[in-house]
Amino acid sequence: MGSYTTRLAWETLRTFDTSTLNGTYQMIGTPLLWPSYILKMVNNSNVLVTVSIDGATDIDVLPSNSFFLYDLDTSGNPQPESVPKGTQFFVKGGTPGVGLVYLVTQYIVES
Repeated sequence: MGSYTTRLAWETLRTFDTSTLNGTYQMIGTPLLWPSYILKMVNNSNVLVTVSIDGATDIDVLPSNSFFLYDLDTSGNPQPESVPKGTQFFVKGGTPGVGLVYLVTQYIVES
């Protein structure tokens, strides 16, 4: 029986410039290339943004200068499909801001 190692790897950082906010949902980067295991979004701007994964439904809110962190499995049992591959994140805000929103995602690699 072979052995394997499970480790976390990072996708490329996704960013969104809040100076382009216009009251509608806009994409933050590209869809996930891998199922996300740990997901962090940081709002390093001076405006509140609302978050969506379908461009229509509000799922979370990020006040200015805040973040959220979803550790999608704290039990120690990897659930790599917690946020599926291909998920696109969107942000919207009522007025343009100053600063960026960052999306950080980690995925599981077994080797």
